[in-house]
Amino acid sequence: MRPHAHYAVRRSRMHNAGGQAQVEFALIIVFIMMMILGSIELISLMHTYNALADSAKEGVRYAVVHGTNNSTPSGPSCPCVDIDGPAAPPGNIPGFGSGYGVVATYAQYGMHDITGMTVTVNYLDTANPPANQPPNRVQVVISYPFHPLFNLGWPTVTVNAAAEGRIMN
Repeated sequence: MRPHAHYAVRRSRMHNAGGQAQVEFALIIVFIMMMILGSIELISLMHTYNALADSAKEGVRYAVVHGTNNSTPSGPSCPCVDIDGPAAPPGNIPGFGSGYGVVATYAQYGMHDITGMTVTVNYLDTANPPANQPPNRVQVVISYPFHPLFNLGWPTVTVNAAAEGRIMN
């Protein structure tokens, strides 16, 4: 075997390996990008749930504090505008008979779009009327259609959050 022939064989093998590396990189980068986008979507979904859960807790807190003995009571007839009413514009205070709901107002600070959000307020102990008196329970349930940030064919998921508390005054 001539010395030049050996180098020619080695050179052709290295050229083929370079093409193989490009194909492997193209396959791996697609997988890595899908993992990154999936992680971003999961983080966004978790953020949405946390914002809804905190909003439900805020609604329960308002209902617990504003029972029958309060000067501006909430409930027991629902819808309870002070709790599940529309979001207050910036600079306006929700609740207290303002016509704006504390749940939607609180949710709009943590989320960009709350238009699909539904809020349900339930006074669970109706056997002891009125239902908004101590020690009865109140529950706030929020349902929200989560739309993925990247339109990659992933389905719309409905995120549900609920909170429950006992009326104190």
